Amino acid sequence: MEAFDPAFGTTTLLLIAVGAVALLLFLIIKVKLHAFVALVLVSALTALAAGIPVADVPDALAFGFSSTLGSVALLVGFGVMIGRLLEITGGAQVLADTLIGRFGEKRAPLALGVAALLFGFPIFFDAGLVVFLPIIVTVARRFGGSMLLYAFPAAGAFAVMHALVPPHPGPVAAAELLGANIGLTLIIGAPVAIVSWYVGAFLVSQIIGRRVHVDIPTSLFGEVNGGRDADEPSTSAAGATRTVTRTPPAFITVLGVLLLPFVLISFNTVLDTLMTAGVVEEGATWAEYLKLLGDTSIALLITVIVATLVLGLRGRTMADVSDILDNALGPICAIILITGAGGMFGGVLRLSGIGEALSSSLSNLGVSLILQAFLISTLLRVAQGSATVALTTTAGLLSAAVATADLSNIQLTALVLAIAAGATVLSHVNDSGFWLVSRFFGMDVKTTLKTWTVMETTLGLSAFVISLGLWAIA
Repeated sequence: MEAFDPAFGTTTLLLIAVGAVALLLFLIIKVKLHAFVALVLVSALTALAAGIPVADVPDALAFGFSSTLGSVALLVGFGVMIGRLLEITGGAQVLADTLIGRFGEKRAPLALGVAALLFGFPIFFDAGLVVFLPIIVTVARRFGGSMLLYAFPAAGAFAVMHALVPPHPGPVAAAELLGANIGLTLIIGAPVAIVSWYVGAFLVSQIIGRRVHVDIPTSLFGEVNGGRDADEPSTSAAGATRTVTRTPPAFITVLGVLLLPFVLISFNTVLDTLMTAGVVEEGATWAEYLKLLGDTSIALLITVIVATLVLGLRGRTMADVSDILDNALGPICAIILITGAGGMFGGVLRLSGIGEALSSSLSNLGVSLILQAFLISTLLRVAQGSATVALTTTAGLLSAAVATADLSNIQLTALVLAIAAGATVLSHVNDSGFWLVSRFFGMDVKTTLKTWTVMETTLGLSAFVISLGLWAIA
């Protein structure tokens, strides 16, 4: 669905956007209105205030909601199924024990972050987070303290890899639009992402986690004893109750299940990158089949089936496993609906024309290209919520100026990283990822703004500072 022609000037549209965010925060934080109801209500009012024709308001609301829900519902549903199987069979505990054994108890948050950096190379932020969640919860239960001490290093790792490093779609699209070399963007982007994560996410998360206590959430995985169900009551045909003792799965089995979606998804992301670079022929049949396997929803579906076979059916019937999966789906209804409504709010802001109006007014700022790239991307991110839209729109706006600027390959890469940095900062209520983090980690809106929004901002600023250094020395 294309954006409507702006009914007002840029200043008016910006005021409408600011007023909409303020109203949403007031309804949720002060009035205590349910977030799903508040998001839908404010989205409808914003569409009317921004001048979207009354007859088109329902379509405008459905646009952002359906597009977000279409990806999030399947992803979260399959993800919590995998997570519940890992949790209840003891697989999450096995992996957590191995990580802690390698890194030591004091470095548990670092271990989670490093693992997420590795797993985050081919997989999107939200998919990585939902699959990794039971591992985070298991480690947090074992050592105690604020959930943020363990959750944010991993979440920050997935976020920075998704924003800065090919083969993720944002940096690939920006590199293509600006004429930057995708291979060089990968080679430079990976170490930049790691340094940015350590400074802007890991260190900051440890400060935030010690100041803000967030209880370990129980809505998704319940109060399982360390993730193990080694001793379960079972009723025989004669009606007698006995105890079934199960050993936890082997580490290699757990690792294989966890690696499977990352390997499959890498087929899609890597092949897309190779096609963009001209290495693989566009539309090749074999590549399209591999890309199908690498589609996030298909990859997670395959992983659920494999996890059912190698984890769930160990000493259980298929009916038992079905009950486990059914119980896993119940608690995620609110998460899916609220995340979809967050996408609705961001979609309304995009369709209102605010992004286009803001872009046209900022395209000639009279400052250096690298600073202009960061500022435009940041403002677009804040205005409409989507990091990918901010990244690709900014790259498109700057492409003409970049083409005439005679920049080196490293400077072009630095521009891509600066745009990605701007698209990372200030995640707030018009970002569907904000709601995903809020609900997964059991935080209210105010706490999420004080923690997640701050960490995303320090993460983006760290990446921008490094890109400035690359720009200066190139």
